Amino acid sequence: MDVFDITIIGGGPTGLFGTFYAGLRGLRTKVIDVLPELGGQLTALYPEKYVYDVAGHPKILAKDLAKNLSMQGGLFKPAFCSGEKVLKLNQYSEDIWQVISDKTDEHYSKSILLAIGAGACVPKKLDVEHDSSLENKAIFYAVKNKEQFRGKKVLIVGGGDSAVDWANEFSQLATSVALIHRRDQFRAVQTSVEEMKANKVDVKTFYELKEINSTGEKVNTVTIFDNRTGKEETLDIDVLIINIGFVINLDFLKSWGLKMEGNAIAVNEKMETNLPGIYAAGDIATHAAKLKLIATGAAEAATAVNFACTYINPQAKAFPGHSSNLNLSI
Repeated sequence: MDVFDITIIGGGPTGLFGTFYAGLRGLRTKVIDVLPELGGQLTALYPEKYVYDVAGHPKILAKDLAKNLSMQGGLFKPAFCSGEKVLKLNQYSEDIWQVISDKTDEHYSKSILLAIGAGACVPKKLDVEHDSSLENKAIFYAVKNKEQFRGKKVLIVGGGDSAVDWANEFSQLATSVALIHRRDQFRAVQTSVEEMKANKVDVKTFYELKEINSTGEKVNTVTIFDNRTGKEETLDIDVLIINIGFVINLDFLKSWGLKMEGNAIAVNEKMETNLPGIYAAGDIATHAAKLKLIATGAAEAATAVNFACTYINPQAKAFPGHSSNLNLSI
């Protein structure tokens, strides 16, 4: 039986920084992630968007941040298991956990860090009839290559950060951009909303999508309607971007015996869950001072890993020392 010191479930920014810190503390580390590529939502949902609130980076593309985190996380040669879905956690013995995935039940670890973001997110789809072959060709739920929208007539559906950010981005790139939202209040950062209204974006509030008209692999027009009056309007477009949120199911965490608060795992100041040796960090964790940011996720990961050290070895100190004082062969 091959027992690791810590197994990190989740290969997004929080999990990858935790992987680096575990290596820094000399822990033998394994990472398990359901996606085929490391980076979590940075690579899966918005690789072409800029991130502005990461320390040391005035701005950085999400895909570049994911690349840097993957390189940093891999410095101490952890074991990476990508494309593997964790199904269950078993307490194999008093101080060893067994992680069962859809590929094997041979993952054993002295401690576990859950860094699964908001869980396995599936984009919400509009209840509008359409040809599924249009998806990722003319109908998109995520933007992975913004250049394919250059010179196109774009319609965006949604009122959150992603919808508004892409409206601003494509106002400089596309031939035309329209955004429809079912109400007049946006869930996006206010400065971004104000920027969108100042840009060349045709913003239509209280409008919803009724019909998609396509030929082959092309969208030709869509029919939208005012949900207050029922008045319909036809828009001539090339591509449709749907940003209306995600479907998240976290019932499996409750079945593992974890204490939940809403859709998050309850942790204390050490990032400990109610189960011994299991920690949580990032968007999936909640506590009294919770802020869901990449920056705070990294701090929580470092906290979790350092206290996991003391759990594995009670003689170890939680404080790791300053990395600038360490002689690392990196």
